[in-house]
Amino acid sequence: MTDSEADDGMAPRELRADVPALGEAAYFNFGAHGPSPKSVVEAATDFVADHEFGSATTDPYEHAFGTYETVRERVADFVGADPDEIALTESTTDGITRIAGAIDWEPGDAVVRTDLEHPAGVLPWKRLEREGVEVRVVETEGGRVDREAYAEAVADARLVCFSAITWTHGTRLPVADLVDIADESGAFTLVDAVQSPGQVAMDVSAWGADAVAAAGHKWLLGPWGSGFLYVDREAAAELAPRAVGYRSVEDPDGDAIAFKPGARRFEVGTTTPAAHAGLSEALDAIDAVGLPAIEDRIASLTDRLKDGVPDDRLLSPREYESGLVTVDVDDPEATVERLAERGIVVRSLPHPDGVRASVHAVSTESEIDRLIDALAAEW
Repeated sequence: MTDSEADDGMAPRELRADVPALGEAAYFNFGAHGPSPKSVVEAATDFVADHEFGSATTDPYEHAFGTYETVRERVADFVGADPDEIALTESTTDGITRIAGAIDWEPGDAVVRTDLEHPAGVLPWKRLEREGVEVRVVETEGGRVDREAYAEAVADARLVCFSAITWTHGTRLPVADLVDIADESGAFTLVDAVQSPGQVAMDVSAWGADAVAAAGHKWLLGPWGSGFLYVDREAAAELAPRAVGYRSVEDPDGDAIAFKPGARRFEVGTTTPAAHAGLSEALDAIDAVGLPAIEDRIASLTDRLKDGVPDDRLLSPREYESGLVTVDVDDPEATVERLAERGIVVRSLPHPDGVRASVHAVSTESEIDRLIDALAAEW
């Protein structure tokens, strides 16, 4: 698909035109932050205005809770879940931390993660080490998980946490297969899926994981604070969150704590639904373009980028897997600064030692060519 073409519905160029922040910049950092379209910001600000400027006789809680339910249903439909399996959170980190705090850990329990995880999938387990929990790290190569090493690590583990798409290499891990292996050992499976929604289709039911944490502020182009957490209803029944509030329980005034069924038990108290109102609008915008069209365009643009990167400099797979493309440069932080001076936005990574370009469907061929030329000057 070219810059001016789309199969049907909204074209990527139309979506881009609604994102004021992009302007003339060649922006390739959607894996960290996706600037929001005007329609998304308007949906969030309209909620705040309606909630705060409406009649004082209107129940603000009823207004907010109605929005919670509407957004919960919208997110559930987008990821292939039931509404009662979705909790509204602030971020992926928030969701992972809520799961970490809901398990009754015992000294000697083991958590398994890969060496590719974002700090969101590292720090909660590091904290648990202080309570006698063992953390096992499965080493990877080129963004790939060795299944035998993984199976050995999870054989007697309490929980395993891994990413659906790695933020380091842009590789897609075989989520359903890794979940099946962990299930055979009775381990709880928690997937960091933040790099998935908005660039690839998601079906959490097909994955089979116990929980999936994600957020809307990257590829979905939603606002910050628009996180969401999927929790399988049967798995949720065995979890007792440590953070608890009136939204978590059936009867806030009851003598005993009776958690709400499903994922709702992970929602705590009074929060503004504004970010999630924006998220709902962002999901509509993504659906207006269509995920098949988005993925086809990302694949075409990343192929164009990779064609301009020598084999010895490309740290991501040569074949398309996602819009995340990591490139070896001699001085990543300096490269980021030099490219920024040319109006090109990428980011450096702590590992592997390189820069990462996040290519979205709203990117253009001319921007890809600008990036290739700028990177060539670094080699």
